Amino acid sequence: MKAGIVGIGRYLPEKVVTNKDLEKIMDTSDEWIRTMTGIEERRIAADDENTSDMAFEAAKKAIQDAGITAEEIDLILVATVTPDTPFPSVACRIQERLGAKKAAAMDVSAACAGFMYGIVTAKQFIESEVYKYVLVVGVEKLSKVTDWNDRNTAVLFGDGAGATIIGPVSENRGILSFELGADGTGSKHLYQDEYIIMNGREVFKFAVRQMGESCINVLEKAGLTKDDVDFLIPHQANIRIMEASRQRLDLPVEKMSKTINKYGNTSAASIPISIVEDLEEGRIKDDDLIVMVGFGGGLTWGAIAIRWGK
Repeated sequence: MKAGIVGIGRYLPEKVVTNKDLEKIMDTSDEWIRTMTGIEERRIAADDENTSDMAFEAAKKAIQDAGITAEEIDLILVATVTPDTPFPSVACRIQERLGAKKAAAMDVSAACAGFMYGIVTAKQFIESEVYKYVLVVGVEKLSKVTDWNDRNTAVLFGDGAGATIIGPVSENRGILSFELGADGTGSKHLYQDEYIIMNGREVFKFAVRQMGESCINVLEKAGLTKDDVDFLIPHQANIRIMEASRQRLDLPVEKMSKTINKYGNTSAASIPISIVEDLEEGRIKDDDLIVMVGFGGGLTWGAIAIRWGK
């Protein structure tokens, strides 16, 4: 039995903060932000809008898209580093709100790579036939851990949620291969104290190297080559890092997902948020070979090769 994505949804807060807005409160410029990161604007959650609220809205859409009920979900995995509270988990909070009464629930903490970790964990449960449907959510309210006086990090991050239902798919579709990894020696380069602290230069070097390597590794594991790739969905962290991954796969610009300009870096939510947009705009079609790749604090990384469709 193959596991794949059988339903997907997303939620984005209403408030839009543009680069021009940031120019008014810190020493930065729209041109510098766009040139260095590719970001033009980002969504910021309301003060009374919690991580679990965004996760709940995205999860409802994914469940509807999958054509199942919440009662059919066996496990809820929420990838986040910005939970409402240390416990209970966001997964437990949305389990109650969704009415997913039989679902086990836990959060996954792997920073921006968390969604990849969640998908791969779900795959094991599905393909071992322990569970049939697993809800995997990537969600962050990074605005609450962003230092708005630090121009190096404040321009980068946004809030939002993306959710998927992982379940059985036809034999020629679904997750073909994956890679997960971590390097704790790099933890000092990206971490949260009161706010997010980042050594941008070191994180950039790591991400450019690791994202490209992981893309190639999952293709080799699946017995495929760069020529087989139809679409690349990288973690939306920085356009220059994303471009390095695209060039490593020798893909044309139109074959790479790009939503960073509108939503910024939404950490664990960025890949599922992007998938929804790419589906809505017809860039992903059934039987396309998709490579998803991400990296995050830890340092962590993950990549998946998936044949799209149910």
